[in-house]
Amino acid sequence: RVGRLFIVSRQWLVLSLLELGEFTEALPLAEDNERLAEQLQQTELGIGVGFASGLLHIRRGEPQRVVSLLERGLELSRTADFPVAAPLIASHLGHAYTLLGRVSEAIDLLEKAVEEAARMGIMSGQSLRVAWLGEAYLAARRLEEAGREAGRAVELARQHGERGLEAWALRLVGEVAARRDAPEVGRAEDAYRRALARAEELGMRPLVAHCHLGLGSLYRRTGKREEAQKHLSTATTMYREMDMRFWLEQAEAELKKLA
Repeated sequence: RVGRLFIVSRQWLVLSLLELGEFTEALPLAEDNERLAEQLQQTELGIGVGFASGLLHIRRGEPQRVVSLLERGLELSRTADFPVAAPLIASHLGHAYTLLGRVSEAIDLLEKAVEEAARMGIMSGQSLRVAWLGEAYLAARRLEEAGREAGRAVELARQHGERGLEAWALRLVGEVAARRDAPEVGRAEDAYRRALARAEELGMRPLVAHCHLGLGSLYRRTGKREEAQKHLSTATTMYREMDMRFWLEQAEAELKKLA
């Protein structure tokens, strides 16, 4: 009993640390949790630990490290009569697929995950699942659907008092507005800055860096070189400090376009 509570407590600690960008501290905890959960051989516990480890590597920008882990977790949730976990794991796997460019698979998983969670009344984190569906639509250039899901994610987060998830959803609103063929500059700026303010308030450093990247990319596209340089430099520094190489490469590529 104590072992299980210990692992679950550390699972939530990992989920907190990853939002703060404290990956160096979170990684060994997640790895040790996986080892301990395997020793206890409790399916539900193993799924929960895999869920936390999956999000850790996704947030850090290493989705390839967790695809097999999440695929096993999804299969376990279906074969071990633990259906409530299926949409949670499926949404994480779908988001990993989005980051890896497997967009059609991502959309299929995320649409089903959002629908299943709603049917089972799982509203905690539903705003994040909806936002991830919006990101998959955005990756597929289905901008109207992406914008719809971004707005829905913001409303769900507000309804359920999920202030951090609201910030992630606001950032998606900015992404959709910024990536239109004719960028909606005012709407994008407002959404990014509201997400940035909330992320700074809550100490969510990875999201802070993403907002700076979004603003810098927007300003580069619209010819505001000085503002673009400032935000892209900030994003690059933060990604380097947190060892978020996936997005560091994107920020550096944007900076090179200013040269």
